Amino acid sequence: MRKGSLPAPLGADRFEAVIPMTDSSFRVLDILERADAPISGEKISDELGITRSAVWKNINELRLMGYDITSSEVHKNLKTVFIGRKMRYLENTPSTNATGRQMVSEEDPEKLHGTVIIAEQQTGGVGRMGRAWVSPSGGIWTTIILKPNVPIDHIFMITMAGSLAVARAIRKEFDLGALIKWPNDIFIGNKKVAGLLLELSAEADTVHYCLLGIGIDANVPLDNFTPELQKAITSVSAELGHEIDRSSFLARILKEFESRYLLLESGEFDTIVQEWKSLSCTLENRVQVRTLKNSFEGEAIDIDEYGALIIKKDNGKIERVIAGDCCHQ
Repeated sequence: MRKGSLPAPLGADRFEAVIPMTDSSFRVLDILERADAPISGEKISDELGITRSAVWKNINELRLMGYDITSSEVHKNLKTVFIGRKMRYLENTPSTNATGRQMVSEEDPEKLHGTVIIAEQQTGGVGRMGRAWVSPSGGIWTTIILKPNVPIDHIFMITMAGSLAVARAIRKEFDLGALIKWPNDIFIGNKKVAGLLLELSAEADTVHYCLLGIGIDANVPLDNFTPELQKAITSVSAELGHEIDRSSFLARILKEFESRYLLLESGEFDTIVQEWKSLSCTLENRVQVRTLKNSFEGEAIDIDEYGALIIKKDNGKIERVIAGDCCHQ
């Protein structure tokens, strides 16, 4: 009997267990067996009139019964050399970066280079400065594990490459005018649609590994957020008026990221900086910057060769900021 395909955790054990199949699980299995190609959880959800969470519950039930339901939706669209060729899918996790940290503690980061972790939902997503990141079903919550061959003083440019990848993918896939707000946010209009977070383990001039976390409100209904957050946040589906195919969108992002990451490893730093400038919504704006040490205001006038933001302060002095929060005024 041919089995269908859906995203599921890689390496999931197959249990020999006698478990009664529920009616909804039977209907999910029927859809999978009738499909001529991998089929997304969204499509099953729409056809059966059930939530995506219910689809995941049924998929897990089928897996426990021994059905081999593999993860191939993203791979079907993937056009990369190494980014995403290894993937791990999770129904939910505290955070994909936390999963990444666990993985590199158990295996050589060199062997995990390019691995992509994807979760349907994060229960403890974290943004910059340790702030909570709301990560409900319908979004794209992913982490890329890297063992970078990039000088440590240019390592922040991995975040720049990721920001470019997300913004370009939104523009190319959906013709939406996504722009980048320094240091790591993607905006559509005046609302945030995505954010990135780079974690690294390093000592002296050696980078042991990096974890590039990417969170995108793809098909997230805005009513999942508080009224206050709705003023500042949007989703791709809300901008388009319909849900998107997250698998093909993520495959596009990974391709866009890989091409720019390879530029970094080749030392083409200026190419990344110039493209970033072309998509910046921060430059030439008045901003307030908060670092761990102080806070100040001024005009964002440039990005240097390392990705640092150059601010002309109100007193005329020039300030270089490599890490901090930036608020447009």
